[in-house]
Amino acid sequence: MNLFKRELKASRKALIIWCIGVVFMVASGMAKYSSLEGTGQSMNTLMADMPKSLQAIMGTGSLDLSTPIGYFGVLFLYLAVMASIHAAMLGSNIIAKEERDKTVEFLLVKPVSRTWMISAKLSAAMVNILIFNLVTLASSISMVGKYAEGEDVTGEIAMLMIGIFILQLIFLVIGTAIAAVLKNAKKATSLATGILLFLFILSIVIDLNEKLDGLKFVTPFKYYDAKLVLEDGGFEPIYLGLSALILLVLTLVTYLFYRKRDMNV
Repeated sequence: MNLFKRELKASRKALIIWCIGVVFMVASGMAKYSSLEGTGQSMNTLMADMPKSLQAIMGTGSLDLSTPIGYFGVLFLYLAVMASIHAAMLGSNIIAKEERDKTVEFLLVKPVSRTWMISAKLSAAMVNILIFNLVTLASSISMVGKYAEGEDVTGEIAMLMIGIFILQLIFLVIGTAIAAVLKNAKKATSLATGILLFLFILSIVIDLNEKLDGLKFVTPFKYYDAKLVLEDGGFEPIYLGLSALILLVLTLVTYLFYRKRDMNV
């Protein structure tokens, strides 16, 4: 329990900063909608006339940008990237920071197993991403609801946030697995964020080239695409299954390699 509390305390300041950042992103994003909502369907026409590459980068697709929830679907892509970066950095740091900050001795003198240690660290990390997700949910419902004119958008936003939460879990264990496997754990954060950015760019490239559609199973950013969630009203079972498999495998990798790794004191 002491290690769990220690991890929560150590990440508290960073969590507050990330939460402030995501609230600002939601508020500023929806503020742009307020300046464009008077254009109505012309907004959709304008986006349709843009090059396909720009549409892919902006994540517009078939979303109806004349509605608050449709516009939020575009903003969702960037919220998902932000949440995933936070999770990947958090996952790699909960392991790497002990060697980076020379606090390994604190862990090694504890009369507990490494399995218990990594469980406490993962539990603290999951509390962090849950808080981040709830802050994103609350700010999104508040800001989108402001422009929805009485329309209930809570359910749709909640579904999108569930998608983001699963993405957070995936990138959390990507970070922990990399940090547990690498002999030099200090490089884990840069590698985890590098993989994340590669998967994000791959999701955009897939939208640009239909021949690469088969690669959508490689990048989790395609599993919880706002267009699929808002238009289909839920998640594809195959993507949920793949997510569960990724989480299971990478969690096992984290435990197995962390238990065997040589700590650099």
